[in-house]
Order: sequence, then structure tokens, then C-alpha cells
Amino acid sequence: MDLFHHIVYGATILVTGNNLIYLFVGCLLGTLVGVLPGLGPPAALSILLPLTYEMSPASSLIMLSGIYYGAMYGGSTTSILVNIPGEAASVVTCFDGYKMALAGRAGPALGISAIGSFVAGTFGTAMIMLLAPLMVSVALKFGPSEFVGLLVLSLTMVAFLSSISPLKALITANIGLILGTVGTDPIKGVSRFVYGIPTLMDGVGLIPLVMGLFGISEVLINLEGEIKREILASKIKGLWPNRRDLRVCAGPIARGSVLGFFMGILPGMGAIVPTFVSYTIEKKLSRHPDQFGKGAIEGVAAPEAANNAASSGCFVPLLTLGIPTNVIMALLIGALVVQGVEPGPLLLTKHPDIFWGVIMSMYLGNIVLVVLNLPLIGMWVKILKVPYHILYPLIILFCIIGAYSVSGNPDDIIVLTIFGGLGYVMRKTEFDTAPLVLGFILGPMFEEAFRQTLILSNGKFRIFYDRPISFCFLLLVGLLLVFTPLKNLFKKIHARIGPET
Repeated sequence: MDLFHHIVYGATILVTGNNLIYLFVGCLLGTLVGVLPGLGPPAALSILLPLTYEMSPASSLIMLSGIYYGAMYGGSTTSILVNIPGEAASVVTCFDGYKMALAGRAGPALGISAIGSFVAGTFGTAMIMLLAPLMVSVALKFGPSEFVGLLVLSLTMVAFLSSISPLKALITANIGLILGTVGTDPIKGVSRFVYGIPTLMDGVGLIPLVMGLFGISEVLINLEGEIKREILASKIKGLWPNRRDLRVCAGPIARGSVLGFFMGILPGMGAIVPTFVSYTIEKKLSRHPDQFGKGAIEGVAAPEAANNAASSGCFVPLLTLGIPTNVIMALLIGALVVQGVEPGPLLLTKHPDIFWGVIMSMYLGNIVLVVLNLPLIGMWVKILKVPYHILYPLIILFCIIGAYSVSGNPDDIIVLTIFGGLGYVMRKTEFDTAPLVLGFILGPMFEEAFRQTLILSNGKFRIFYDRPISFCFLLLVGLLLVFTPLKNLFKKIHARIGPET
């Protein structure tokens, strides 16, 4: 079946049943999440994940994906109008977007943000269609040992690309791996680490865990200090940028799209780092670098393009290898696993409806998000005025209902509370919660592949070195573990010697 027939097949899946409605709802909720500062996509997906259990796997992934890239779009609205990023990847947009708004150019800033996001999202979706089948053909040659190497490399890169200390990220990732072993042994089928607690017989629940770590902890952190919001009072007009704006931004949007997509494929990279890199590159290439930070429209276009292209790039390892590059992709994998779908290279052949349905939904979703983000600006501004003392109790209520509704087990509310407290403590002590979730979801995959490898090799670890692909992955892990501490050591030595010389 050629690419054209795949596209037609994906479009057929998209218009089947209620998938178009789910796409629209996902984009709408995602935009709302992006607009409301202090919530964020991980918390929103955690809260809304139980809603997808009655849907088909394709429908659930279409809606959850819409929430994710919808939040990437919506975050720019808050950054430009309020100078508060709706989600972390929109931080860079604040630098110039809010300054443009203060100068009476909020309309063009919002317009170029939507255009850059649309172009980048479309480019990213096209690249997924081209690269994903190639990566699947390579991944089908992987055995258990290759997957062990790939999973170890993914977790290591997540730790060393984390915004916090790599050591702290490794600690939280290992906590996640340990939590993933609770429940039933995948090889022998016996219970372990349950301590006579019936709730743990099937393992720690994914929904209570992520809702606690992201939803409850987010509310607790935000309750400590009120977020000051100074919403732009002037009327927003002229949403479409002029010819000069479009000409100036064409290059930054193109470069941001390419850079963001390929950086988004890397495990642990996410969408935050590409936005900073893209902004820095455009500032260096600009003929007027002094205008950056003072209202340069390129400073809005480039990071927004990189942001949305990176969010598309994250789907490549998810759909081809079953490897999450960030916590959002880990939640999407969790949604598939709960639905009984095994993520990985066989997803394309066993569940083509999910693969091509999601890709085509991303095409249409880009159009839907432009419609939601520009004509409905007035509505988003009103939503920004919702008091937090009304919003936060609702979030806690949704978390409790969501945790209980999955299995009707009251003990899941206790699990939710425990991980809510753990997430709060981790964030107060500057431990990132994302590696924990990634370790929790990747842990069972890693254990199964690792034990299968040892069974095939009669317990000999040499198999990891005899297989070239596995050896290359583990060699990269070794280089990361050695190179990063050495680099930090040389920096400290240079800093001490420098003043003396």
C-alpha cells in the first residue's frame, strides 16, 4: 500500500464514528489547558485520561494527542497577553510577545504565533509520515537485547537532558523502575512487593500515580503563592501580520520547524530546549539582534514554530518504537497499554487504524487549532479571568473522580493522595517528577526484554556485547555516564584556575 492509500485510509478512520468530535474536543481542551497558567499538559492529560477508557484505542489517542498539541498552541496566548507561559514550552514567547502586546501589536503577535505553529505542525506531520515507516522497518529487526540497550539509552538521556541535576533525575527514574516491579511477575506470574495489600496485586495504578504527581502537586505548589495576572486591557485588532512581518518571519519559521522536529525526536529533549535554541539562533542571525527582547516578531515566530514541530517529532519514537521521549508520550503509551494495545514496531502492522488515524488527525487538528486560537481570542481572555480559588478545587475534584472511576476502588484515592504528597515534596526539593513516570512505564518493558535476553543467552551477559546494535546503545550510555561528570569537573577546575591566572 503506497503513501496515498495510507492517507486515504487514515482519513477514513478519522471520519468514522465520533473521531472528528473527539479531535475537536481534544483541541478545545488542549487550547484551554494552554491558556490557563498553572495547569499544564501533563496534569490535564492525567485528569482526562479516565475519560478515554470507554473509547476505541484510535479515538482515545486522537483526543489525547489533540490535547497535547492543542496546549502547545494555546500556551502562546497567555504568554503574549499576560506574560505568563500557559505551559513550560511557551516561556520564550514571553520575551518578545508581551513586549509586542504592550506596543499595541498583540494582534500580529498572536497571528504570527498561530501561523508559525500551523506551518511547523504541518511540516512535522509530513515528516512523521515519511520517517515513521522507515524507522519501523529498522525496528522490526530488533531483538530483546536491542530493546534493552535502547530503553537504557532512553532513560539515561532523559536523566542527562533533564532541567535538574542528572543525579536527581537518575534517582527519580530508578524510583519509577522500582514502582514498576510491584504486582505480578511478567515471567513467573507470581505476586511480588504487594505486602498483602489487594490494591497492589495488579501493580500501582497509572492513573492515581500520574494524577497525584502532576494534578494534586500542581495545585499544592500554586496555592503557596498567588499568580499575578495583568491581562492586557487594550482591544486586540489586526490579527493578520502585514507583508513585512510575513517576509521577516519566513526564515525563522522554516528553521524553527526543522530544528524543533529533529530535536523533538531525541529522548528527554521535549519542546522546551528547542525553543531556546531556536530563539538564540535567530538572534545571532538577525541584522538587528538588539531588538530581541524588545518586541521582535521573529522572537515570537521562531520559538513557536520550534515548539510545535518538537511536539510532532515526539510522536516518531512513540509510534515506531514504543519509546516515550517525554512524560506526555509516556502517558499516551499508558493509555494504549490500558486499552490492551502493545506499543512498538508492530503497531503499524497490527493497528494501522491507530497509526494513520492519529497522523491524519494531526493534519486536521492544525486547521482546527488556527480556528480556535484566532477568532476565539476574546473568549480565551475572559477565561483567563477565572479566579484560582474556583479553578483549583475543581481540579482536585476531577482528580478524585478520575482515580476512583477507573476501577471503582476507594483505595485508589489513597494512592492518589500519597503520590500527590510525594509529587509536592519532590518539586519542593527540586526533584523532577517526569523521569519517575518514564521509569514507571518503561520499567515493565525493560524487565521483560532483559529477562528474555538472558533466557535466550542462558544467563550470559555477553549477548549485549555480541549484538552490534545493542553494543552501540550501551556504548553511548557509557560515554554519557563518563563524559558528563568529566565535563563538569573540568569546568570547576577551569573556574578555580582562571582567576588565579
